[in-house]
Amino acid sequence: MIAFSTRVSYAFRCLVAILSKGEIPQDIARALITSPAASSAKAPARAAAEKTSDDSIDRAVQVLSLFQRDARLVDFLTEDVSPYPDSQLGAAVRTIHASCRQVLERYVKLAPVLSGEEDQPVTVPSDIDPATIKLVGNVVGTPPVKGVLRHRGWKVKEVSLPSLPQGAGRKIVAPAEVEIA
Repeated sequence: MIAFSTRVSYAFRCLVAILSKGEIPQDIARALITSPAASSAKAPARAAAEKTSDDSIDRAVQVLSLFQRDARLVDFLTEDVSPYPDSQLGAAVRTIHASCRQVLERYVKLAPVLSGEEDQPVTVPSDIDPATIKLVGNVVGTPPVKGVLRHRGWKVKEVSLPSLPQGAGRKIVAPAEVEIA
């Protein structure tokens, strides 16, 4: 059996990798596939794991498509905005910001990791999970430590995404639009 701390490390690294790149890190995949527990597992278990990985990627694409559908975020981020004057860009950003915020409020419930006020003193407990609190600055010693809260962080409390579409549409962020004259 894989050690608890190793499983926690793998879980965190997989979460970050899936959200950022859409895939599990190769070293973790190899380690899990070659572990004694994995080698005794049957083929259906591997197929289920592959389907779960595909579903995770599909869900990431779905979130991106929701931001595109409701806020045109992908269009905005892929467009070269350098030729536009700041005033025109600022007006566009306000609209995109409001629409993106509505998408978050509708589908993902967020909460701060730490509830304190930014730029105020805070004590970091000794049992911190490094995924939840990042120590910055002159970091010496081990927690508990005192510092100043620079960012409260965010954690997901709830996700309520609509059902995934069937078929090939799961990889489409936004369909192409063709106007017929």
